[in-house]
Amino acid sequence: MAEERFKDGTLSGTGEYLDGERHGRWVFYYRNGQVKADAGYSRGQLDGDCVWYRESGGLLQKGSFRNGVQDGFWQRWHSTGELMDEGSYDAGRKVGEWVAYAADGTETKRKTFK
Repeated sequence: MAEERFKDGTLSGTGEYLDGERHGRWVFYYRNGQVKADAGYSRGQLDGDCVWYRESGGLLQKGSFRNGVQDGFWQRWHSTGELMDEGSYDAGRKVGEWVAYAADGTETKRKTFK
């Protein structure tokens, strides 16, 4: 298991390298030790399911990548913990129906992408 550190020596990430590039699951941390992200990599590029967290511990966003670009279902959250928006990507482009929500959880917008 490899470790990456901030300049002050605090742990910033753990995972594996393949030929000098991030490969497989990586977990990244804020300076306070809270998990910042849990991300999949393939030969240095984001690949697979990824989840990002707020420094306070709540969800920020989650989705998946293929070869370094957003691909598949994505969700983002407001700082209140309520869902902000959700929808799908295909090779980095929004596709299908996306729904946005206000910080109180009420739906504010629906848009269909082709």
